[in-house]
Amino acid sequence: MPCEAAPETSVDDLEGDLAGALPGRLPAELRAELIAFRRDLHMHPELGHREFRTTAALRARLEKAGLRPRTLASGTGLICDIGRSRPGASRRPVLAFRADLDALPIPDTKQVPYRSTVPGAAHACGHDVHTTVVLGAGLVLAALAEEGLLPHPVRLIFQPSEEVLPGGALDAIEDGALDGVGRIVAVHCDPKVEVGRIGLRTGPITSACDKLEVALDGPGGHTARPHLTTDLVTAAAKVATEVPALLARRIDTRAGLAVTWGRLEAGHAANVIPQRAELSGTVRCLDIDAWRDAPDLVHAAVDEVAAMHRAKSQITYIRGVPPVVNDGEIAGLLGRAMTARRGADAVEDTQQSLGGEDFSWYLERVPGAMARLGVRPVGDSKARDLHRGDFDVDEGAIQVGVELFTAAALLDRNQM
Repeated sequence: MPCEAAPETSVDDLEGDLAGALPGRLPAELRAELIAFRRDLHMHPELGHREFRTTAALRARLEKAGLRPRTLASGTGLICDIGRSRPGASRRPVLAFRADLDALPIPDTKQVPYRSTVPGAAHACGHDVHTTVVLGAGLVLAALAEEGLLPHPVRLIFQPSEEVLPGGALDAIEDGALDGVGRIVAVHCDPKVEVGRIGLRTGPITSACDKLEVALDGPGGHTARPHLTTDLVTAAAKVATEVPALLARRIDTRAGLAVTWGRLEAGHAANVIPQRAELSGTVRCLDIDAWRDAPDLVHAAVDEVAAMHRAKSQITYIRGVPPVVNDGEIAGLLGRAMTARRGADAVEDTQQSLGGEDFSWYLERVPGAMARLGVRPVGDSKARDLHRGDFDVDEGAIQVGVELFTAAALLDRNQM
């Protein structure tokens, strides 16, 4: 179909008969290619800001499809535009799809043919799936654009370093990822949601997440005479247990402020009180206003508990990411797209989680929404979670994600 015929395609035509613009299921050849692509990424995970192989693989596949991806100035990650505005049509904001490329610094413990080949690194958060979904949507939409069936341009954003605070989204934004973008969408794998379904909500869907590092210092001494020195082991234990409890009494409990420690180190010998103890953890918060007050509250609580035990405290509070706050209209777009593809039963309500996501930085600038992509195999009752070495997905989720994004691009009323 020539490009001039595209204006005759209305929103009602697309929503009422989406199959006429896009096949109901991806071709078997493309499905197989995308699964193979995901498995290749899974076997070769790369940590934040080191995603060179991943970036090169994406660039090669996009260029093969006739597209012109641009590598971000940071050296990893890509931006790729698809389609052109129709002749005579007013310029409208672009709809963007976002994926994250990096893996986690944990070992892959699964026994599968596509297990990670990189010691101490694994795609244990599903970023390989997110990347493959956006790539697949891009390939489908590029083909539609060639036929004149893509109503307005879309942008693919493959960003680096989501797992490293404050997140590679800021690098992508600084490099122009949002220039001309009016709306942005993303998915995140959810092992609690069955494959073939998505979870949606309007408003906050994740929490704010910051990093906290505390060092306690004192003179140290013999364990036979703790009263003559600063017992840093006890002081560290008190900071670990009493700071979260103290904060719970100094902020509205509905704010969901939570300090959780992931590391506590002190001492080298059983009979020596050390001169230094260190703790590190995260500060998570459901409410954005409480998140803005969190650094002062945490500093005060740590100093207070440390002083009670005569320890000197040094606090490093690293700002992370605000909550992901879904725009109601765009969450509705994702819901309509999923319903058009899989039926209304394929969309379920989801709760706000305490997980953090740097997709929130995009939403500080343009409206958007994130959906939870079901990756749990049908009928599987085993408890699974992200950030574990045994994390894996039902690869049927890739097709679901591609269909969701391509349908959203065709049904986006703001783009018509």
